[in-house]
Amino acid sequence: MQYDVAAIIHGYAQGYFLMADENDVLEWYSSRAHTLIPLDERFRYPKSLQRVLNQERFTVAINRDFEAVVAGCANRETTWISQELQEIYWELYQTGWAYSFETWLGDELAGGILGIVIGGAFIGESMFYHISEGSKTAMVKLVQRLRDQQFVLFDAQMMNPHLERFGAYRVQNEEYHSLLNTAVRRKCCFL
Repeated sequence: MQYDVAAIIHGYAQGYFLMADENDVLEWYSSRAHTLIPLDERFRYPKSLQRVLNQERFTVAINRDFEAVVAGCANRETTWISQELQEIYWELYQTGWAYSFETWLGDELAGGILGIVIGGAFIGESMFYHISEGSKTAMVKLVQRLRDQQFVLFDAQMMNPHLERFGAYRVQNEEYHSLLNTAVRRKCCFL
């Protein structure tokens, strides 16, 4: 099935995101407060993770196995990533908008983060892990990459205790839209 990629990207660039409800009905959502991962000195991570990073157990890849990352993100008891949304992610991937940022332990996918890139905005859709510390390592390495490429915004959409450990914070709609408008106009290279 083909989707209107331009309309989908326009929606994300306006601060909306797609989610399926419990009946797999896909809808656009927005929030009064948005969760951001800091790309400055506010970013932090558990000290125990530093040991893992020092060991360099994991290698990092982008889009090495996009489908597996989407499947990993969708493989939950309750998920907002319906089959239709997986198809949309695939189409966004094929047209250069969606990316998987992955960690690997040898030939085994350890974890990953699924996101949409518009200019200098990385809009995180979901993350998962198969191997302990796989997604946490991906988060640290992704923030480093976004900093190196001078991204403005890492949107995590919704707050949870896991993201709080990395310094995630919430901003109100007005501030978010100002950051998003700046970000989508910036020319950044994710790859």
